[in-house]
Amino acid sequence: MGLVYWMYGRSLDTTRRFIESKFGSKPAIADANLRALRAGRNYGETTDAFVSSYQVDKAKLAPGKYRNVMGNEAMALGLVAAARLSGKELFLGSYPITPASDILHELSKFKNFGVRTFQAEDEIAAMTATIGAAFGGSMAITTSSGPGIALKGEAMGLGVMLELPMLVINIQRGGPSTGLPTKTEQSDLYQAVFGRNGECPMPVIAARSPADCFDVAREAWRIAVRFMTPVMVLSDGYIANGSEPWRLPQVSDLPTMTIEHPGPRNEDDPPFLPYERNERLARPWALPGTPGLMHRIGGLEKQDRTGNVSYDPMNHHHMVNTRAQKVANVAFDVPPQEVFGNPTGDLLVISWGGTYGACLTAVQRLQAQGHSVSHAHIRYINPLPRNLGEILKNFKRVLVPELNLGQLRTVLRSQFLVDAEGFNKVQGKPFAVGELMDRMEQMLKS
Repeated sequence: MGLVYWMYGRSLDTTRRFIESKFGSKPAIADANLRALRAGRNYGETTDAFVSSYQVDKAKLAPGKYRNVMGNEAMALGLVAAARLSGKELFLGSYPITPASDILHELSKFKNFGVRTFQAEDEIAAMTATIGAAFGGSMAITTSSGPGIALKGEAMGLGVMLELPMLVINIQRGGPSTGLPTKTEQSDLYQAVFGRNGECPMPVIAARSPADCFDVAREAWRIAVRFMTPVMVLSDGYIANGSEPWRLPQVSDLPTMTIEHPGPRNEDDPPFLPYERNERLARPWALPGTPGLMHRIGGLEKQDRTGNVSYDPMNHHHMVNTRAQKVANVAFDVPPQEVFGNPTGDLLVISWGGTYGACLTAVQRLQAQGHSVSHAHIRYINPLPRNLGEILKNFKRVLVPELNLGQLRTVLRSQFLVDAEGFNKVQGKPFAVGELMDRMEQMLKS
């Protein structure tokens, strides 16, 4: 460690203070560690074995108080914050699986904030318990990875049919089947958008970095409540186990979420219609036990407005279209897509999820060299941003780097009829900036 400090021109003070704090009651051990630390630094200073040393400039960060945070930890903190800001108790129904288990571990520490964690006997029980908690009025979430999400599929469809708010968090890993449990991948996008039986749309949003998990958790819950629907949140092993400086937010700056439940009804009031919709096509969130709000639930198709079981063909067609339109309406409730760089040019690089950092850095370096290249990072996967189609038309070529065989690229080509090109890698490892720059330069030259 002392040698690394010398190589990067850093002060020993941080580690020195740590050693003194850790071993302050054992002076001999503290002294031995400090001597080893200094010996490593002195070795780098005096030997001729190293050709180069490096100076890392101070990062350009917004003013504020920072702490180090890992992706799963930030996700857990964001979920707790969302529950507190919306006045809800948080319920997590989960079954352990790599790399999602740390969210369960972290949330179990927050019983003092009314957080309840339930380690179910399997993935199906975890998902259905989450649905029960949502029906009961809690902020209900479940966490898993690709294999577990597959097992949750039918119950997720039940959540869509019931039109209840809940979060399904998928920390992606290498697949298929049990695949590469400890390696990262982005190969569950198809599963998130299409992977349920029937016409079963759900909003899907993806975190871009460890610290971003905090904001994504709160945003997903906002969408779930406003549109009364389950929401899929995508992270991945690289984000979940990675860390970065996170600026602690001011609690007063975090927007609160007002959730309204229909009140009790008297005998003289008109009958309660559980599937009557507002301007967003969201139905009311009726809490069980409220007088006058008894209604039917279940996975069979619902009659419009009344919620009764219906096998009528035209009603089914209407309800399928209504649920699809409700999810499509999310696009008008989220920010438009931003572009880093010029709004027109030779090459647009599109990223999503954990490829954000490498793609942005590669684009910045090529821009500094004078190349006509811009970057758009997509957070909202389903529905896609409402202005994305216009952005794509403004560039001669579009590159979509992904840690899969081209899943977002296929969606973009299908929805916008754009000749997007892929740069794909499924090695369980993230992209290196250099390999992205090489590919971008090839496209710019051709």
